Amino acid sequence: MSRPTKTAQRQSGITLIGLMFWAVLFCSVALVAMKVIPALTEYRTVSSMVNKVAQTGGSTVPEIRAAFDRAAQVEYGVTSVHSRDLDITKENDKIVIKFAYDKEIELISPVYLLIKFQGQSK
Repeated sequence: MSRPTKTAQRQSGITLIGLMFWAVLFCSVALVAMKVIPALTEYRTVSSMVNKVAQTGGSTVPEIRAAFDRAAQVEYGVTSVHSRDLDITKENDKIVIKFAYDKEIELISPVYLLIKFQGQSK
């Protein structure tokens, strides 16, 4: 009588430790993205406001600052830049508005992420 031979079956898949590693990695990336995306959105909004104000805001510094303040009241979520933070100059008969600010984002206390934003009108 012959015995049936057992063939070794190779197991495939992911281990529990491997699953936990990838879950922690994925959650960490998602946490950073959820905290950073609003800051990037605010920067894009401020940049578009500055470009619009530079083109249609006025010809004097107080008029430009007032136009930026009006635009900031309309836009939602612009809290990092105020009209007093703008550097307004004139280059080749064209108004140039520059801005720069730092955004500090708390990831997990006491860990913070510092992003330095700067831009100017086109």
